[in-house]
Amino acid sequence: MDSLNRLEEIFAHFPGIGPRQAKRFVYYLLNKSPASIKEFTQLIEEVKKSTAECSSCHRFFIGTNVKAAVCPVCSDSSRDTSLLMVVARDSDFESIEKSGAYRGLYFILGGTVPILDKEPEKRIRLNALVQRLTDKESPVKEVILSLNATPDGENTAEIVGKSLEELMSSRKTLYLSKVSVLGRGLSTGAELEYVDADTIKSALQNRH
Repeated sequence: MDSLNRLEEIFAHFPGIGPRQAKRFVYYLLNKSPASIKEFTQLIEEVKKSTAECSSCHRFFIGTNVKAAVCPVCSDSSRDTSLLMVVARDSDFESIEKSGAYRGLYFILGGTVPILDKEPEKRIRLNALVQRLTDKESPVKEVILSLNATPDGENTAEIVGKSLEELMSSRKTLYLSKVSVLGRGLSTGAELEYVDADTIKSALQNRH
């Protein structure tokens, strides 16, 4: 496989990007000046170097490249630490934050689990979530499952929900007493990344 086709293949693995769009990306870059390409590649390297993964919520943020780094949201003393919202991806976190409807903490699962997948722990940070909830220094009373209203999102919510029910029944977490899901302000098939602020507020207010 030559470099051009290899680049197309890489772009095609981007979320929501198919082979035709991937090809357009490649030819778009080929038509850019050497200076623009250099700036583009340098910016990717800069973002990678200046971005850290939060050790608490696992979202990416601009900060020191230290493994123990904690993002500004998790370190904000004004947040309600008794609430933990579980979302699939960083883009979902950004949509919720922009709505201004939520002032608790977050946990990024890192994706969703396709229906019939036999090893969900390899797809999402399920074990890390359980560990987060058993941390006595950061007691959480309610977990809000904020996942896409799609088959994969609902399957993931069911898997995570069952794990949390087992966690509560085993009394390994002394504080968690409620697991809720977003209300049906979200229409079936909706993805949080593209939902408007008013709909997110409604879904949060009507969680159950």
